[in-house]
Amino acid sequence: MELRYNFHFETVWRELDRLLLASLTTIELSVVSFFFGTILSILFALCLRTNKNIFNLIIFLYIEIIRNTPFLAQIFLLYFGFASIGIRFDANFAAALSLSIYFAGYGTEIIRAGIDSIDKHQFEAGLSLGMTKYSIFFKILLFQGIRNIYPALSSQFILLLLTTSIASVISVEELTGEANLFQSETFRSFEIYFVVAGFYLILSSFFKIIFKLFWYYYFTKQGKII
Repeated sequence: MELRYNFHFETVWRELDRLLLASLTTIELSVVSFFFGTILSILFALCLRTNKNIFNLIIFLYIEIIRNTPFLAQIFLLYFGFASIGIRFDANFAAALSLSIYFAGYGTEIIRAGIDSIDKHQFEAGLSLGMTKYSIFFKILLFQGIRNIYPALSSQFILLLLTTSIASVISVEELTGEANLFQSETFRSFEIYFVVAGFYLILSSFFKIIFKLFWYYYFTKQGKII
């Protein structure tokens, strides 16, 4: 039995503006989550250097929970779970918050590794100059650690961008969410998801180029952070 399928990509081209607009939502969600997730990661990495067992234990448990449970379960818990006890979040806010928390579970370890790669004598030198531990952390350790963790952190951003597709399960109209709506209207599944896959490839490649240019001009070209 021969199966035939007639491709109709013109259906997608006619409504391409919908996918382009949804791509902007995907970018916005990725950038916002990366920004706040990085802030959380820095704060958690700082707490890990306080040598206070209670902080270390809490953050260790947080990292283990985030990294060993699926993001789908995490976003469901935040959006549907909290709603069942009377705490309701807007879908976009819930998605951004979930992604930020998710990113911090990985970003904390990345930043901690970058800081630990700095020679401990620089910390001692800062103390000898009368700097506080917090000043040493932000002005010496974190500043230099960025160079060491930059490739891992930029790769984590790309993974975060692709993970935003899961936000469609709580009706966020990002790229995958809009594609699902479009597919339910036209039933052209192959054409729509083929184009959407291309969109994700373009977005990932675009940000990889941006990160590489940033690396070249701010790290490689001058040999240091400007």
